[in-house]
Amino acid sequence: MAEYASNYLAFLQMTRRTGVRVEVIPDDEYGQISLSALRNAIDEHVRVIALTHVPTNNGLVNPAAEVGRIAREAGVLYLLDATQSVGQMPLDVRALGCDILAGTGRKFLRGPRGTGFLYVRQEVLAQLEPPLIDLHAASWTAPDQYALRPDARRFECWEASIANRLGLGAAIDYFLQWDQQRLWRRVRDLAYLLRTRLTPLPGVIVHDRGVVQGGIVTFTVEGWEAEMIRQALRRQHINVSAVSQQAALLDMQAHGLQTLVRASVHYYNSEEEVERFARALEHLLAAGPTSSLS
Repeated sequence: MAEYASNYLAFLQMTRRTGVRVEVIPDDEYGQISLSALRNAIDEHVRVIALTHVPTNNGLVNPAAEVGRIAREAGVLYLLDATQSVGQMPLDVRALGCDILAGTGRKFLRGPRGTGFLYVRQEVLAQLEPPLIDLHAASWTAPDQYALRPDARRFECWEASIANRLGLGAAIDYFLQWDQQRLWRRVRDLAYLLRTRLTPLPGVIVHDRGVVQGGIVTFTVEGWEAEMIRQALRRQHINVSAVSQQAALLDMQAHGLQTLVRASVHYYNSEEEVERFARALEHLLAAGPTSSLS
């Protein structure tokens, strides 16, 4: 259910173009993808399993490696969206069992906006053709023929920002020089501290689910619009996001949510900053919604 809008829009476009059918797998009792429902849904018609590792509107971390094992057993391609997970936790495509993994540079990797990366397992490349090709992705071999590159760079375009790519490489190198397990523990500990501080506040509901929870902390406040909270905290030099239902329509509709406040901690944050955040929100709520407009 926790599918990101940009992914699902692409799936819907494919249904219009080719007539493929998209089947949504329900959540289990913990709010993550139901592995039993996934197994039961696989038949001879299933071609791809697509999973959002960490959603945009929730702190849960989906059991990606378990999904990978199911995909391998069934002989089905497995596409993993690691946009929100790369940079806050270790990722090993072999352990995850994914055939394709996509990520972006601008989130937890802290790289430049407008950058991203795609991993494609060598063994499945022959099955995949990019939707658009140019002279970077393919060679023009005859007036009526072309040959795709033999590697995953067939999915790249000729025109690209070299400076941004270098920035993405620097961000990845910086992340990899640290103990990734230690950073992941740090992110989870800070997020747990923030959830612990937010939960007792009057009117605040923390909406994160899942057996494993990461650095994204989402909540609503009774009587407050998420955008009001965002703007009020911004005036105190605290940055959060307001997530609309459009970003994760299936999941947010299922839980009756229109908007959420999203606070993302990272390993460079401190316990003092988490406490400052909680105190600022507490004082804001005590003053009331009208005070945020002044």
